[in-house]
Amino acid sequence: MGVMSGPYVIRGSVSLPEAELMWRFSRSSGPGGQHVNTSDSQVELRFDLAATDAFPEVWKARALERLAGRLVGGVISVRASEHRSQWRNRETAAVRLAALLAEATAPPPKPRIKRKIPRGINERRLREKKQRGDTKRGRSGRDW
Repeated sequence: MGVMSGPYVIRGSVSLPEAELMWRFSRSSGPGGQHVNTSDSQVELRFDLAATDAFPEVWKARALERLAGRLVGGVISVRASEHRSQWRNRETAAVRLAALLAEATAPPPKPRIKRKIPRGINERRLREKKQRGDTKRGRSGRDW
């Protein structure tokens, strides 16, 4: 094989620390041949988000809040078993974890500034609404 394609960049100069990643391998479910019974190709990647010093405190707090439903004791877990190769599953799991953490540490969107609807737009909407109602009212056969 070769060297993994890390480091997995979260944002800017911050990346996933290789030393803090915990890997676990098991047999993957699904079809295969005799090889599937002997190879541990499913990958579970765990990262202790609560204990890491790799992220700035603001990012860490934001990620802990946003990923609260996925965390078990401050640890986030990602599984990959799509590929038959353990190596490719490791790559997939690491990329997936990096993307998840990038999304969780992203700054919140700017608040929406409420603006007044221009009078012309509102009048046009009401005029079209009235016209549509008249069209529908004209379809009934009561005025014959």
